[in-house]
Amino acid sequence: MDQITPAQLTHWAQAQAQRPVLLDVREAWELQTASAQIEAMDCVHMPMQTIPARLDELDKSRPIACLCHHGSRSMQVAAFLEKHGFEVANVSGGIHAWSVQVDPTIPVY
Repeated sequence: MDQITPAQLTHWAQAQAQRPVLLDVREAWELQTASAQIEAMDCVHMPMQTIPARLDELDKSRPIACLCHHGSRSMQVAAFLEKHGFEVANVSGGIHAWSVQVDPTIPVY
């Protein structure tokens, strides 16, 4: 599994053959608190605990970048998806790092 920084995310997305998915695995309240939109990606919200039951909603032909608050939950989800045949990367540092490194208008929580 690739580890990518928030600063690398847009470049990573543009380098993919298929339009990638940004899979946000945080809880709904976290998404309402802080969220990122990346033009080169489709954003999908699935809280971590719902992933096994919703696995068939994800397309194995599209690369996925997993995102959470600091990168721990998303790394677990990325490992799970990789074991199920998905091309996946983890956004290290999560939305917090995105706020600090890329877009300071996104609230830090």
